[in-house]
Amino acid sequence: MKTQKTVTLIGAGNMGGGMAANLLGRGWGVQVCDIDPAKVADMTRIGAVALAKPAQAAIDSLAFIVCVVDAAQTEDVLFGEHGLARMLRPGHAVMLCPTIAPQDVESFASRLAECGVHTLDAPMSGGPARARDGSMSLMLACAQSVYEQQAGLLQALSSKVFRISGKPGDGARTKLVNNLLAGINLVGAAEALALAARLGLDLGKTLNVIEQSSGQSWIGSDRMRRAIAGDYAPRAHVTLLEKDTRLALQAARGGL
Repeated sequence: MKTQKTVTLIGAGNMGGGMAANLLGRGWGVQVCDIDPAKVADMTRIGAVALAKPAQAAIDSLAFIVCVVDAAQTEDVLFGEHGLARMLRPGHAVMLCPTIAPQDVESFASRLAECGVHTLDAPMSGGPARARDGSMSLMLACAQSVYEQQAGLLQALSSKVFRISGKPGDGARTKLVNNLLAGINLVGAAEALALAARLGLDLGKTLNVIEQSSGQSWIGSDRMRRAIAGDYAPRAHVTLLEKDTRLALQAARGGL
């Protein structure tokens, strides 16, 4: 029998998988659906229940967390042939975690509201390790009543929940601002260390100084430490950074 602490998570990739592992470790029941069977299998090995399609989610889930890549995938998860909308009921809550355009969040929230379903606009940041340990950032925009209803889940997911506003779409706007700066910081860090190399400096010692001085950035330190160590293993798709910065520039041009 399912408990009131069961959630459904659609998308078990780097961040979604980390979130699922975190919740399972805290005693939550988690149903998982992903187009990649291997990712679902990884989650079932640690206690999750596998779903073949989003529409198979149990109606008594406390919330439905969407953690896919983009707006097209979110559309399919919610309103596609086997989407969640087929089983959602008034009072249910959908948590949107992808980095997508603010107007897409607003559109999804409006369509869900027509069914009496609440939306939590909750993009995240921090990487898979912080998703697993519950220290990632969540940029939350939703009504106060919805926040109160889902407070236990939000606290389990993140020790850094930033309440942006009561308007879905503002979380997405905040995420685009953050990710634009993250991209700028990453490019700047790479250029700075390239200069250090040209000047004949020890890159590790140079980064030690930067990390304790005005040039510090989390993403710069994280990525450049790996590069200095010769660790070039991919942990995220460059296409995601391209998507996020493109959406930020579109928002800037359109004032969205």
